[in-house]
Amino acid sequence: MLKRFLPNQHVQDVFEITPAMLKEKGIKGIITDLDNTLVAWDVADATPEIIQWFKQMEDNGIRVTIISNNNEKRVKLFSEPLKTPFVYSARKPLTKAFKKASKQMELSKDEIVVIGDQLMTDVLGGNSAGFYTILVVPIVQTDGFWTKFNRRVERRILSWMRRKGLITWKE
Repeated sequence: MLKRFLPNQHVQDVFEITPAMLKEKGIKGIITDLDNTLVAWDVADATPEIIQWFKQMEDNGIRVTIISNNNEKRVKLFSEPLKTPFVYSARKPLTKAFKKASKQMELSKDEIVVIGDQLMTDVLGGNSAGFYTILVVPIVQTDGFWTKFNRRVERRILSWMRRKGLITWKE
């Protein structure tokens, strides 16, 4: 059961995820979380670095869709300037939003990667929906109320995975 929380890959940040790396895996699309994955949860707009990352993906024919448990106003404010499709109030880890994003991109599961900073929402949801998952280190260590709860559970899961030798990276 706990293996459903195990990401396929772990990176420090989204900038380690390059078009070349994705193309090598046959990836043509990205479903990404927003808060603490692309920008800090309390930052409204994309940073110049994130704007460049999105442009790099677009220039290489890699489609990106943002799915977030946050409200429409928050996700739309971030996504629209990037001309990026989005799904808000996604209710992750439920798989409906992941499947909706996949359908919108017109790509199969093996052509899409899910990127996020939380085991309890992004990785569990992505794995449950059958996608390749990449866990990133959260951008900031502060979180909203529900995420704080999730982080406590995640620490226990990560500790178990470390003891079992399933993961080797450090927090």
